[in-house]
Amino acid sequence: MNSDGVNTLSTSGFHQAIGGRGFTLVEVMVALTILSLVVMATVTGLRTLANTQTAIERAAHRVDEIRSVSGFLRDLLESAVVGEAPGGLRLGGSSGQETYFLWGDDFLELESTVLFGERYGGSYLVRVGKENSALVLRWQERPASGELEDWGGTSSRVMIEHLEEFSLATRAEYGEDWSDRKSEGQLSVPALVRLQMKAAGRDWPDLILQVQR
Repeated sequence: MNSDGVNTLSTSGFHQAIGGRGFTLVEVMVALTILSLVVMATVTGLRTLANTQTAIERAAHRVDEIRSVSGFLRDLLESAVVGEAPGGLRLGGSSGQETYFLWGDDFLELESTVLFGERYGGSYLVRVGKENSALVLRWQERPASGELEDWGGTSSRVMIEHLEEFSLATRAEYGEDWSDRKSEGQLSVPALVRLQMKAAGRDWPDLILQVQR
């Protein structure tokens, strides 16, 4: 007590009063538990965000692939070259007016106008078909005479990878039923072509394509 009658604390007593008590072990454990929960929630959230972003990118890539392949096939059939003799499958004639259009269980062949680049394109014999586990586009120039070149040695480009299923059906006229029979001999060019595909474990939407006739 000082001369004025006021109680005072010594310097050592003051420090003991305000700073002598530390955290207990229970308080430290609670704080660490809360901190670990916060960190775990943050990591889980970031991981979920990364997985979501990956899924979105895969879905966007698949949509782009479907759009690009569908657009190319649609342009291919709409640009089909049809001669004065529909259904003619021989290539050696002198008139050059036979229509080349052939299909089977897992392939489609036709003559079409194709543009591969700004300076590379024209009328080609084109084959779209399943080869091993891919949908492959092949093309060659129509020979003036002689036999068709073997498709195995022609220019090619992979359109779809990891292809599991590929089937083709045609409709001779708009009001008729779909037919999945193979083309044999002289056949007329169908009005519509339907392609059904499954790639990378996912079914593609059916592609209904109109043929230029």
